[in-house]
Amino acid sequence: MLATSVIIPCFNAAATLARTLDSCIGQPEAKQIIVVDDGSTDGSQHIAARYAAQCARVKPLLLNQNSGAARARNWGAMHADFDILAFLDADDEYLPGALHDATSFLAGNPHQPSIRLNIEFCGFPEKITSHPAFEKLGGLLAGTVPSSLVIRRPAFMALGGFPSDEIFRTAGGEDMPLSKALFTLFGNTRFDGRKAVRMHFHPRIHAERFFSINMGFSADPAPEQTAALIAEQMRIMQRAVNGMQTLRELLNGPAAKI
Repeated sequence: MLATSVIIPCFNAAATLARTLDSCIGQPEAKQIIVVDDGSTDGSQHIAARYAAQCARVKPLLLNQNSGAARARNWGAMHADFDILAFLDADDEYLPGALHDATSFLAGNPHQPSIRLNIEFCGFPEKITSHPAFEKLGGLLAGTVPSSLVIRRPAFMALGGFPSDEIFRTAGGEDMPLSKALFTLFGNTRFDGRKAVRMHFHPRIHAERFFSINMGFSADPAPEQTAALIAEQMRIMQRAVNGMQTLRELLNGPAAKI
């Protein structure tokens, strides 16, 4: 069993944070659970503090102003005590055995930097879940969303973490460059069997927008912004790939252990 630091970026998630924390506490591998409060104005800070008082594994961190989920995740990674990082959004939850499966894979595959967990989409509209492309598109999302990611910290840092450029803060999509870099370099391996992370539907969730556009239910409301976002994602992905390749050369070639 590899000890893991779970990082939860949190902004005004008082309605769901307790559920998320309970799911983490139920994972024996989660030796540290870092809640990074990103300037919440609801009761999120109090919930994190209450859990920390009851469970020594929970560590609250506070950002004084809202800086975006990417910065919150990266800040949490900088304060992690363990070399395996798992990221979980404050409205998602782990299912039993999620981190056991992930850490077992990483222990048995020392040259793999990461593993993606499979996603259960909970409460999504029937028109989405009954669509013939739902399984395929759901698999694509499971390979990119932060809540599916369990990664070795040296690899995460070498790839630059989650980009916190302003375009990602306003338009989302900061998870894509890291996913594309992992895919280009290592295949971005994902479990495609049992579900390990439950993503709960709520209005304006990014996953609904992704499904709706790709299933033809709606058009992209800002195609120019999307084009700029994709271009920035590709630029940052290539920078991450180049940086990792340079690191590999410094560590004596592509077979170097991640």
